[in-house]
Amino acid sequence: MSAEAYLLLEDGARFDGEAAGALAREGVAATGEVVFNTAMSGYQEAVTDPSYRGQILVFTYPLVGNYGVSAEAMESSGVHVRAAIMREGIDREDAPGCEGGWLTWLADCGIPALTGVDTRALVRHIRAEGAMRGGVFAVETAEREAAERIRAEPPMAGQDLAREVSPVEPVILDPDNPGPRVVAIDTGIKDSIVEHLRARGARVELHPCGTGPAALLAREPDAIFLANGPGDPAALDHVVETVRQLVGRVPVFGICMGHQLLCRAVGLETFKLPFGHRGSNHPVKDLASGRIDITAQNHGFAVVGPGGERRMDADEPVRWETDFGAAELSHVNLYDRTVEGLVLKDVPGATAQYHPEAGPGPHDATYLFDRYLELVA
Repeated sequence: MSAEAYLLLEDGARFDGEAAGALAREGVAATGEVVFNTAMSGYQEAVTDPSYRGQILVFTYPLVGNYGVSAEAMESSGVHVRAAIMREGIDREDAPGCEGGWLTWLADCGIPALTGVDTRALVRHIRAEGAMRGGVFAVETAEREAAERIRAEPPMAGQDLAREVSPVEPVILDPDNPGPRVVAIDTGIKDSIVEHLRARGARVELHPCGTGPAALLAREPDAIFLANGPGDPAALDHVVETVRQLVGRVPVFGICMGHQLLCRAVGLETFKLPFGHRGSNHPVKDLASGRIDITAQNHGFAVVGPGGERRMDADEPVRWETDFGAAELSHVNLYDRTVEGLVLKDVPGATAQYHPEAGPGPHDATYLFDRYLELVA
């Protein structure tokens, strides 16, 4: 196979492949943090998830694109990954429900891609060395020039990317629904999260992430929802300070980055994971019931334990002492023992690091939406 294009990592590792998407059509290159997703399907949902903003996504499943693309599979209004990397990209348009070919759609969206890459070797490298900056380039681009462009890419730690995916104006949905008014701070919320809330009768409002506490409280919310989103939660102090003004005054719930933001708002810390959790096969244990859910995940940061530890070695509901009273560990990741959720014990609030809405992934944990709304009712 001739190396028409390549991925270069900031440590100098190179992986050759064939240009696809906008890289093949227009020579579009891209840089970003290189991460991998272990799901076997859901490639369109993944690239349209705003949490992937600023990242180059490697798919570990060897066949990507074999059932095409469709409007139904969109998780937002556009593509957020910088580029896609695959072992074998397929451009089928004849699968049931298909509305177009995957590689053609990537090109139409202006997204460069690589196919024919040894993704097994690439993922093993990332697992060993950690997620890092990289770039996809046409073979005509000299490695020296590519390396300079990669070094110019800001590292993910310290980046506030939520401002890039947050709405400019509030979005009011289903004002006549009979359920509670759920006011979301939109740091990049997925469409499937919104649909789960609406399906349960909630009146959902999506507000820009720069909205202050007074404006949010003026909406008379029954609950505040903190959404998923891209970047480093430690860079979102403006959102954290808003959340601090809301905790204890109205129930607050968070998913993914929202989990991290609520934890930081009550005084806890976060840290960057070596290569993150991204996929649809992550086991999480609910400590209250003993139930183990297979979950969808997409995050590169996690919450520090009550003693400063990054692994929760025991399946016990340990507690933090926070600025708002006690917080109790509710869920733990069974792969690396990181914090996957907690419950505030003295004020109404709870979190989940994983994605109960799936989109894509298993539906084991959708009950969390019912649990949250029952606490509001």
